[in-house]
Amino acid sequence: MKYNKLVRDKIPDIIKSKGEVAKIHVADDIEYWQKLKEKLQEEVGEFMVDESTEEITDILEVIDAIVDFKKIDKKELEKVKADKTEKRGCFKKKIILDES
Repeated sequence: MKYNKLVRDKIPDIIKSKGEVAKIHVADDIEYWQKLKEKLQEEVGEFMVDESTEEITDILEVIDAIVDFKKIDKKELEKVKADKTEKRGCFKKKIILDES
């Protein structure tokens, strides 16, 4: 079966442990960035179907990989998030804008 998608690091070993053969390659930076974006879309799509903790965890794992790949400082990320929350709020009040 062909996949051509980014998978977690241990997936080839798991496939091998089942007596199967995984054909893999290591992506260059251009392909990796594209596959990270595809993986994020895939995981969000899966969450839309199955709103489970496991699916949220998968989304967070991809976001962590994006943060690492883009060399985004996690403290700076939290600061930007806090600043944006202070200026524009968050989503806790469940406000729906009907018209403006």
